[in-house]
Amino acid sequence: MRSANPALNKNTFRNARRAAGESSMTIDGTVNKTALSLLFLMTSAIYTWNNPQIGLALFWPVTIFTFILLLITIFNKKAAPFTVPLYCFAEGAVLGAISAMVDSMYPGIANQAIALTFGILAALLFLYKSRLIAATENFRLGVFSATFGILIVYVLNLILSFFGVSFMGPLFGNGLTGILFSLFVVGIASMNLVLDFDFIESGAESGAPKYMEWYGAFGLMITLIWLYVEILNLLMKLRSRR
Repeated sequence: MRSANPALNKNTFRNARRAAGESSMTIDGTVNKTALSLLFLMTSAIYTWNNPQIGLALFWPVTIFTFILLLITIFNKKAAPFTVPLYCFAEGAVLGAISAMVDSMYPGIANQAIALTFGILAALLFLYKSRLIAATENFRLGVFSATFGILIVYVLNLILSFFGVSFMGPLFGNGLTGILFSLFVVGIASMNLVLDFDFIESGAESGAPKYMEWYGAFGLMITLIWLYVEILNLLMKLRSRR
């Protein structure tokens, strides 16, 4: 199985082994861990929403810290029960400050992005549970390829920006090309949720150890955060055209 999510790939559950007498991963347990992760994220986000200057001042230190936590969690899955809450708490601090800054320019945009993010999550979960959409091999390959392509575009644009080159400007502007690109990215981020559901379900069915519930929640949170940021970016482009 293939996933575009760096936390959930074909080797995620392969090497996870339960110790004798250890409880196994369940879908309900993963849902509970995801809810706790969202609570940690929202707690810090609300604080920096009300104190955006603190969140913006700590942007780079917190960003580096979350990247380190991400690497630790991916390469040492047993640490997930400890690193995932910290990761979500730190990410929330950054997201809260950024959302407050953007919302000050376009009032109400953050609430719209949150509503759309959870709306997409609920819709895709319903479609997945109803088996109206399935993570087939071709589906996985398509989503993986598109996600990897988006990553290349973002990294290339970042590198070129250091040299003052901006020929990719139309993709990130508020013109028709930029809006279509953002719609495409939002669509691919949404499809990654389906892959996350599939991998979490596979982990529960394979009897993965209990700590993998936190790891499954971690993978889902990565996608949700990415989806929220992309929706916020899309709404900013649309609002700036008025």
